[in-house]
Amino acid sequence: MPMQSHANQDDQHLETVDLCDATLGDLAAAFDAGTLSAESLVVRSLARMEAFDRQGPCLRAVISLNPRALDTARALDEERARQGPRGPLHGIPVVLKDNIDTGDMPTTAGSVLLEGAIPPDDAFIVQQLRAAGAIILAKVNMSEFASGGTFSSILGYSRNPHDLARSTSGSSGGTAVAVAAGYAPIGIGTDTGGSIRGPAAAQGLVALKPTRGLLSRDGIIPLSPTLDTAGPMARHVEDLAAVLGVMTSVDPADEGTRASEGRSCSDYTRQLDAQALRGARLGVARDFAGADADVDWVFEASLDALQRAGAQLVDVRYPAWLLALKDSLFDAIRLPEFAPNLAQYLASLGPGYPKSLNELIERARTLTAGAGPSGVPNPGRWAQFEREAASGPLTDYRYESARVHGLGLVQSVVTGLMATHQLDAVVYPTAIRRAALVAGHSADPTGPAPGSAANIANLSGLPDLVVPAGLTGDRLPVCLSFLGPAFSEARLLSLGYAFEQATRARRQPVHAPALPGDAISRPRARSSSEATRK
Repeated sequence: MPMQSHANQDDQHLETVDLCDATLGDLAAAFDAGTLSAESLVVRSLARMEAFDRQGPCLRAVISLNPRALDTARALDEERARQGPRGPLHGIPVVLKDNIDTGDMPTTAGSVLLEGAIPPDDAFIVQQLRAAGAIILAKVNMSEFASGGTFSSILGYSRNPHDLARSTSGSSGGTAVAVAAGYAPIGIGTDTGGSIRGPAAAQGLVALKPTRGLLSRDGIIPLSPTLDTAGPMARHVEDLAAVLGVMTSVDPADEGTRASEGRSCSDYTRQLDAQALRGARLGVARDFAGADADVDWVFEASLDALQRAGAQLVDVRYPAWLLALKDSLFDAIRLPEFAPNLAQYLASLGPGYPKSLNELIERARTLTAGAGPSGVPNPGRWAQFEREAASGPLTDYRYESARVHGLGLVQSVVTGLMATHQLDAVVYPTAIRRAALVAGHSADPTGPAPGSAANIANLSGLPDLVVPAGLTGDRLPVCLSFLGPAFSEARLLSLGYAFEQATRARRQPVHAPALPGDAISRPRARSSSEATRK
């Protein structure tokens, strides 16, 4: 559908918004005014990829592009013209971490061992995104098989657009880079122990690890199904709320989603409230300070902002035994679950691909010089295969005791802490130190740095929202996390929205600036005084 000419618009009633700062609401207003189409939005997204991904700063986030993205955009423009939009994601480009199945594009888990593998169908959440009118634009880089350093044998390192020498964090690093660099306003990652929230903190984004069971795991290459979840990243809380509502639903293929029945929401934007911090009780987890003076300063400034907005702050401490044991408990569940669950996934792929972890190990040992023109060896991750293979069966008493008793113990401690202090959420610095310099795989961990509280959310199954909070002295992002009770996403998003509106802390990365022609025109928003006069 051709865009309406600006000559047909009253310029006095239009305002310009930079593409990389536009909300889904801004894009919808431009769509409605005829100053933007889904086709032209995809063209601009592709132009940013062209400028930044393989040239310029060489961010290297994109593994594969959807060759039908423009055709899909044109069809959605025609549909909008005929019958209006399906919802807030109609015509919106979305990038997916490359462990989320797409039946029309390869899903590789970032590995040359699965290069070219096309799964039998879309993941459940991808079906929902497409049904809502989203355009799957690209599959993006990740830590190979969602673990190890933020490095894949199919693409190598992605680069942090705030500082090219710094880590993107992992394992959803490519998703965070793509959203931060303006390739798409929405990205979907996965999180097992901080793999959405670490990259969001490193790139300065809004992100959510939802409650266990809120989103389907069907069609996602597993790392540890007990701890895995998909989750969204965005530049704005309201955008995150919009995409979350699209993806929530009970999925017959994932029994775990039955826990969300009657507790999920199809539109989380309705409950956003810029005044939500007034009277909110927030626990302050000070166990995670002291690793980086700049991060600590931003955290304390964030606490001041929360108080100015009306929140009541209560210092809380996790039990010392929980902090000492949480990483060992995490490994006791994560490692044994990989091999059997991966084998179930690999069985769905066609001939020519490994069908077990042992077959992955055998094939990896033949790839000391990489595979194909773009493949690079990933010895760090491939060596971890052997640790996973040797971690014992799911009938092992150590695994069973950790999963059956350990998870409930952590959840009881965290929910008990919240109940005792009558908390809406616990706040803490998402990453306890700024993004690390990339000097090798071992210096580039998956998720936030060791010592972070991130995996407490996975072990307890509770939701954790990340919101930009400020910058270090060398202009690297710092984010604040809001950990809440089970299925409290609506409340967390409202608290995060109020914090975001009070601080306006997000900044566009210096290595992914606006391009000529990036600005969009939308009808000028009415001020509150104008709205009152109306």
